[in-house]
Amino acid sequence: MKKKYLLAPGPVQIPPEILLEMAKPIIHHRTPEFEKTFADVQVLLKELFESKNPVITFASSGTGAMEASIVNIHSPGDEVLVVENGKFSERLGLICKAYGLKTDILKIPDGEAVEPSEIQKRLDQNKNIKSVLLEYSETSTGTMNDIETIAGIVSKTDALLVVDAITSLGVVEIPCDRWKLDVVIGGSQKSLMLPPGLSFIWLSDRAWERAKKSTLPKFYFDIHEELAALKKNTTAWTPAITLINGLHIALTMMKETGWQNLYAKNRQLMEIIHVGIAALGLELFSKSPSVSVSAVKVPGGLDGNVLVEKLKDEQYITIAGGQSELKGKIFRIGTLGWIDHGDILVFFGALEVVLSQMGYKFTPGASLKAMQERLIQYAQ
Repeated sequence: MKKKYLLAPGPVQIPPEILLEMAKPIIHHRTPEFEKTFADVQVLLKELFESKNPVITFASSGTGAMEASIVNIHSPGDEVLVVENGKFSERLGLICKAYGLKTDILKIPDGEAVEPSEIQKRLDQNKNIKSVLLEYSETSTGTMNDIETIAGIVSKTDALLVVDAITSLGVVEIPCDRWKLDVVIGGSQKSLMLPPGLSFIWLSDRAWERAKKSTLPKFYFDIHEELAALKKNTTAWTPAITLINGLHIALTMMKETGWQNLYAKNRQLMEIIHVGIAALGLELFSKSPSVSVSAVKVPGGLDGNVLVEKLKDEQYITIAGGQSELKGKIFRIGTLGWIDHGDILVFFGALEVVLSQMGYKFTPGASLKAMQERLIQYAQ
């Protein structure tokens, strides 16, 4: 039997407490028992999003909430601005185009964050823009955008700010009310320590007002239907009962740990990964690194696809490679959910073995020594 590690940027390792909860016999969803759990989950979700407003839960992957965020606040012919700096932000643009929206793409090079001033410029040039859509953390490149500053710009206009926070929610603080965000999207298979299958969408007061006027077609993802059901502590359609029970445990665990403690731990994990990468003479891909996923350049002459496969097949550690034009050029380490310093040390020990096998020259143990020194500093 081989012990396996899952260090991809989603799905993630799941704590045994959550697995055990989801292994219990299923209950019916139109019962007081489920309604009590769902009501508790709603309270915890509001804490996570740091808002007084409700959070809608869908039985879907994160892409479902991405689509919901678009169809519920727009009408045919609306003009939108999509900041594209990777594969997931590209998906936002593709959904907008699929619904016939006039989509202006602000293309940013992979590995770079958008300059808030560029968004300001586009909004100044076109007063008809109804929304600005972008990633908080672009998972495909390990890049984080400055959402707080961008929100400060967009909130002063009539445009709404739509933030895909699927790999940021629960990793870094997202104070929706305080930052004056408008629409925020989340997913279960990242920091919430669950399998794929749940997605979340939060709206500000002005986004709910816009939603009342939206005429794009919608049925399953109609947030008004969900809001009406939410007031009865249930969902409009059949919920993913087992996942919601698991979510209840996950959010309870996160709250007991302390939201700010979680965010601090996640930043420490990012920092020790950066220390280990530097000690091996490797480079981060992003100029604005994400807290939730570290994208690393594959050394010249090596095949990143082979590196990822050798880690999985020989070291039993699953990470992620690059996508599209970055395939074989980067590898990505996720620091989401149920992961700690020990997991990172195990990964770097295995990474050193694989890099050595592939002919990369470095001082054996360099990454582990550097990371241990940093961990000792944290403990002092």
